[in-house]
Amino acid sequence: MQNTSIATINDLPLPEKREIYHRLIPPEMLEKFNLNPFLVDTDGNDLLVLDAEKDSSDTEISVYHQKNFKDPVLYGHMTDTINGQIHILLYIMNDPHSPRFDVDRMPDGSSTGFGILQRNLMAETDALNAGLLPGQVRQGMHLLSKAIDSFEKFVQSLGHSHYFAEPLYYHNAIIFERYGFKYQSGKRLMEEINLGFGPKGNLSAQLDGSIFRAKNSPESIRLRSWAIHDGILGKAFSNVTMYKAIKDPAGLNTAPGISW
Repeated sequence: MQNTSIATINDLPLPEKREIYHRLIPPEMLEKFNLNPFLVDTDGNDLLVLDAEKDSSDTEISVYHQKNFKDPVLYGHMTDTINGQIHILLYIMNDPHSPRFDVDRMPDGSSTGFGILQRNLMAETDALNAGLLPGQVRQGMHLLSKAIDSFEKFVQSLGHSHYFAEPLYYHNAIIFERYGFKYQSGKRLMEEINLGFGPKGNLSAQLDGSIFRAKNSPESIRLRSWAIHDGILGKAFSNVTMYKAIKDPAGLNTAPGISW
């Protein structure tokens, strides 16, 4: 019987489950960190961590470049939609050789929920000044196109022609747009945001020159995202769901002419 969902994969024995989820890892990442195909280091330590319990319809995959490193080089959290489609809840790639910024935790060690539940403003300030995006603890690895290729092959191997994604931040939605995603919900919000950052927009009027609300934010996706993360919308960035039809890019652009 063909595995068509996260739930059916999770019910498999661990070796089979592991082999299937291994397809999510771009080969270029293995090459970059000189990792063998089995993701086991020279001392026999497992560098692939799966949280994919039997009878569960979601999974978390973490790939490390070395044992006991604080952050995985690849982290993915996926689930099934109510119709059995694949839905990406979170997908992160970290460059382990770049500086770390503790935007994911408070000074007392408690979680910030990537800045959604609470914010470590000092760490966020340092991250912004270092050129990072909201939610990033490290620089990315510039392998997103390769990662999307691997993910789409994984989705196709399950017999699906499209998949869904939940952008956690404004910049995530823009990135997904530029990789051919469409909106299931949230397109109107994205268009309103672009208008709001226009010359006479309600968001531009709130740019007071503070660290997270720089005057030049309208000209940068990154700075727009920081301002939105800072609450400039008056509400959380949420209720945006996107999907990608494999081999059928949408060509949407809700922020035309805006650079990173």
